[in-house]
Amino acid sequence: MKTYVYLSLLPEALVASHLNPEEFGAYLAVGSAMRSRGQAIFFKLSDSYAATKLGESGVDPDLERGDSQPPRRSRYLAIYRVLESTPVSALESLHLATDDGRVLALKPAEYVPDPGPRYHLYQEFCPVTPRVVSELEPREFAAHITDTSQPVSLPCLVFAELRLERLGDDPEANGVDNLPYVHLDHLRDCIRELRTKAGKTTKTVIRTLQQDVLFRTIQGGFYAVASGGEFRHYPMPSIADLETRHAAWWRSAQHSFGA
Repeated sequence: MKTYVYLSLLPEALVASHLNPEEFGAYLAVGSAMRSRGQAIFFKLSDSYAATKLGESGVDPDLERGDSQPPRRSRYLAIYRVLESTPVSALESLHLATDDGRVLALKPAEYVPDPGPRYHLYQEFCPVTPRVVSELEPREFAAHITDTSQPVSLPCLVFAELRLERLGDDPEANGVDNLPYVHLDHLRDCIRELRTKAGKTTKTVIRTLQQDVLFRTIQGGFYAVASGGEFRHYPMPSIADLETRHAAWWRSAQHSFGA
């Protein structure tokens, strides 16, 4: 049986498993007896890096399972500062599991900056989980947050950009009641602060991820970055692709509720 190694973000952990990414995502979301429900976000690590980590951990590459035995669903290898110790180049694919076990796989692709809007809304996932607004586009934000010359910085980060629609250009914009975020007035105030305070480029909106991830609000995709300039973009499929090629996952994602 093939052994995979995954880097889970919610919570952060390094896990070995005989389950392929789709099976592993369903297992994390609903459990082996279908008695639990919860989203999951995880990376599949490259086979070469997985072999290295298994060797370093002293774990049997077959996870102590023969071909006649059932597959090992999970074997934890690490639970502390896992992302920080994993090179961005080893993050082969990103997988998003809805709370009923539907899994969407994202592959890395070239990052192309979007010329607009002026303001951006970012949800951070690991190793910290605040939601922030920023004047910086994703690559600039990544460089800023991992800049060790700053008084406060991170060695690495996985984050996604969320939709702001018309608020991305003007915090006074009307017609944004379809945005599913609670406390829209607070969000507007945070953007106003960026507009009025010279030199301020980021502002925390929510200090920690409190509920389910609103997959349907993700704009552009996910980013894995590290100090020293490591940067990898995992773009979301277009709405047309989500509605056709990934319809089951998309229907499930639209029924998630968060903040």
